[in-house]
Amino acid sequence: MLHEASKLEYVSLVWNVLETVVGMAAGVAAGSVALIGFALDSVVESSSAGVLIWRIRAERHGHRTSEEAERKAVRLVAVAFFALATYIGFKASWDLIRGEAPEESIIGIVLAAVSLIVMPILAYRKRRAAVRMDSLAMQADASQTSLCTYISAFLLVGLGANALFGWWWADPLAGLAIAALAANEGRELWTTEDFCAH
Repeated sequence: MLHEASKLEYVSLVWNVLETVVGMAAGVAAGSVALIGFALDSVVESSSAGVLIWRIRAERHGHRTSEEAERKAVRLVAVAFFALATYIGFKASWDLIRGEAPEESIIGIVLAAVSLIVMPILAYRKRRAAVRMDSLAMQADASQTSLCTYISAFLLVGLGANALFGWWWADPLAGLAIAALAANEGRELWTTEDFCAH
């Protein structure tokens, strides 16, 4: 089971590095806070995958007890969520106040659409692995992957509304939605005291 979970995390890591690079480049080029938020969420997801790879290796080599590894992994994922929420929340608010209109991003729209297909599959596989491993850290990572699905949907709506109707404000509003989802997920992880998945 640890081997299967490890493979899932490596797939997640590679995919999210790709999302980060493409999303950040497209977001900066278009001036889209939602697309930049999506790319930064992919950084968090990459970090989450890295933390889970570390957690699985730690358990394999017996360097830490399972609960210690779970606690540290969950806290690290929570901190990453808070960092994402803080940056995107401020940036989206500032863009709304200043009336910063992003340009259209066909690359961003395609990326969000593909992510809407890939992320639910990964999240489902990770949830199954979490139950088998009795791992809250893996469950948290599956939740982060599910969150990426919602973020992809918000991003697609924001980018699409701007491209089709010229509703520039849809982009920072999508950014604020991304920040709110990330903050809530971080809070739930930070306050948990139950370090068993079920």
